[in-house]
Amino acid sequence: MSLSQWIAAGVIALLLFWALGAYNRLVRRRNELANAFAQIDVQLKRRYDLIPNLVETARKYVQHERETLEAVMAARNTARGAADAARARPADGARIGALAGAEQALSGALSRLMAVVENYPELKADATLRELAEELTHTENRVAFARQAFNDAVLDYNNTAQQAPTNLVAGAFGFRAAAMLQATTNDVERQAVRVQF
Repeated sequence: MSLSQWIAAGVIALLLFWALGAYNRLVRRRNELANAFAQIDVQLKRRYDLIPNLVETARKYVQHERETLEAVMAARNTARGAADAARARPADGARIGALAGAEQALSGALSRLMAVVENYPELKADATLRELAEELTHTENRVAFARQAFNDAVLDYNNTAQQAPTNLVAGAFGFRAAAMLQATTNDVERQAVRVQF
């Protein structure tokens, strides 16, 4: 082999090693993104498990507020379905958007339930409801932290996939941009779920 052939072979070998390294970085970032979503999923499951207990406790006192209680459960079920869909593909923008919308609807329904609770002194005094509400508040904080970690992982993944020259490898192997969980633009929905007794 001539010197020029050795140089060409060396350049090709360097490009292959670089491409392999870029591919491995993209896989690592995608796995970090999936892990970050799994942390959200754990907290959302905890939240979804608390809500039926909260509704059942409230049901004893507010029988005539059936619409509010049913709306909370319907929103919870919709959010749980959206979380299941997003879990399958956490980098899919449409699924993450659907989850964000369902979570906002659930937060709104929970806010309406808490407004109803305010009108019933005997319900506000119920120890079980207070404990459930406190647990829900703690879970909401955990969800917020998990969402931030997810968005950080999405940022790292997107930066890695979109920066040159790694974007060439990302495009060749189908690493598409991931979507962040974003708050709504509606000021009412942007407010956190408030639980007060």
